[in-house]
Order: sequence, then C-alpha cells, then structure tokens
Amino acid sequence: MTIKQVSVFAENRSGGILDVIRALGEGGVDIRALSVADTQGFGILRLIVDDVEKAKALLDANGTIFSITDVVGVKVPDCPGGLAKVLSLMADNTINVEYLYAFVSVSGTSAYVVLRVQDNEQAMQILTEGGIELISEEEIAKF
Repeated sequence: MTIKQVSVFAENRSGGILDVIRALGEGGVDIRALSVADTQGFGILRLIVDDVEKAKALLDANGTIFSITDVVGVKVPDCPGGLAKVLSLMADNTINVEYLYAFVSVSGTSAYVVLRVQDNEQAMQILTEGGIELISEEEIAKF
C-alpha cells in the first residue's frame, strides 16, 4: 500500500511557501508531514495531507504547479536507531532511497517515515517481510 504525496513547486521568494500552506489551510486540508527542498529559484514542498483530492482541487484553483507521487510510508519505533532497520533492509536489497522525511504522531511511541524509492512494490514487500509495518493514507488521516 502506497500513500500519495503532493509535491508543490513554489517560487523561492518570501511568502512563496506561505501561499501554498495558506490555500490548503483555508480550504480545510490538514498537513500531516512536509519537507522542503530548495534551490536558488524555486523550492519543492513535499506534503502528506489528510485529503489528497481536496488538496488537488485547491491547488488547481490556485494555479499552483504540483504533482502527485506514490511513496511508501512506514512505522518505526520512536527511539534511537529506530530508522536503521528500515534503511538496512533497503541497502541490503540494493534499493536506493531517493529521499525520505519523518514525522511523529501525538502518541509519541512511533515515528513515521516517508520513503521515495524507484520500485514501491519491491520495497514494500521487503519491508513487510522484514517486520516493518507499512502505514496507509487512512491511518495518516486519523493522526
């Protein structure tokens, strides 16, 4: 099971990210996780949201350039070294992790990691066989 990531291309200027965040917030979309990668001219804002369809509609209406990407979400123990097992499974099976970012829930017992890999199906199979719990969009929406 993959989760949908919204990737927004924002001009690297004062308020560029704010415009996107404000539009989603005013539209009732709750952001569960985010990551920002920037260059001199623009940034890529990667978001996991509670309602992807609503986010798409709001971003379209706002004239925002964005894409939707399938990514893998995993649950890891929220403790030192908790992420190492996930990354070891990827490395041991020669799966390149293009990028990742993490977030925690209110419970504080688990952390959640979003992984972008070339082959989601292979990665999910290896992770599941390795005892790593995958998370779904439905679970994220409940956080």
